[in-house]
Amino acid sequence: MATRMTILTDARAEALFASDLSAWSQPTRADVEAAIRHAVRRYGGIRGCLGQVAAEYGDHPDGAVRRMRWARRIVSATYGNPPQDEITVRRRPGTLALAA
Repeated sequence: MATRMTILTDARAEALFASDLSAWSQPTRADVEAAIRHAVRRYGGIRGCLGQVAAEYGDHPDGAVRRMRWARRIVSATYGNPPQDEITVRRRPGTLALAA
């Protein structure tokens, strides 16, 4: 179950990262859900969102780290805190290994 939640949490954070939602905003749950849906559609799925994440880490690593922290914080606040073991189990094929 924790692995499944990890994948969903990671996917949401990756999509939110790739979205147009400003990291300076105080989004509602509806804002977050709409931003995630839009990013997934815009980039052709979660792999496309992950490609955007990777590109930003390559082009702007410092800003990307801050944005991913923001995305993970917003996803956690919106959908609930991940189980403790989710924070340490970060590796799966096709994703970046990010510490919480």
